[in-house]
Amino acid sequence: MKKAIRSLLVDDELYSRDELKHLLQVHPSIQIIGEADAGDTALMKCMKLEPDVVFLDVEMPRMNGMEVAQALQSLKSIPEIVFATAYSQFAAEAFRYNALDYLLKPYDEEQLAETVKRIEEKFTAPVEHQKPTGKLAVESDGEISYLEPAEILYLSRDERLTKIVTKTKEFETKTSLKDLESRLHSFHFFRIHKSYLVNLDYVLRLTPWFNGAYQLQISGVEESLPVSRNYVKSLRARLEL
Repeated sequence: MKKAIRSLLVDDELYSRDELKHLLQVHPSIQIIGEADAGDTALMKCMKLEPDVVFLDVEMPRMNGMEVAQALQSLKSIPEIVFATAYSQFAAEAFRYNALDYLLKPYDEEQLAETVKRIEEKFTAPVEHQKPTGKLAVESDGEISYLEPAEILYLSRDERLTKIVTKTKEFETKTSLKDLESRLHSFHFFRIHKSYLVNLDYVLRLTPWFNGAYQLQISGVEESLPVSRNYVKSLRARLEL
């Protein structure tokens, strides 16, 4: 990341701001340039500091987060908005303001990491006319196989091994799912669960399951894959027009 992403934290609760600030410290791409404890103060700081991203609470005194988001649309430099709230019922309204993501309190570290990843992708300008190249090298049983990322349907991790399922064959490797996710970053792969990474090009169907979780149907795969509730909103945002 060549340029730090300038971020403003907005929440009327000091504890919530401190918690989010602490969790964001592990993401060097995020530079916190200021904080605000009320909506009107946030708007003034946005006009003065011109942040790239605003982490915005909803329920605040004098001017709530939705009102702030609406007012931000009139600025010359409109920041990206990530709503951060304890209330899930505002999600539909949030995306009317082109919110980049919607975080629920208490914060989940994996969900926050996925949000940061989306922010980074937003501020990393793609090289025009340049497509990702190269193959994924997978070492298994003493051999190295070179896989076309476009042929991979999904990857899953158990306690010891990562399974890579392609259109024609399955591979097992000791390489961690996190490492493989990093190597496949430039392609259309998305983490749907702590143990599953899928190729979005093969997604067919998303079905509600229980406790906010979903099941995902992948082309060419009989069994459904679990989608953690922490990833559902980000997954839908990536899939839907």
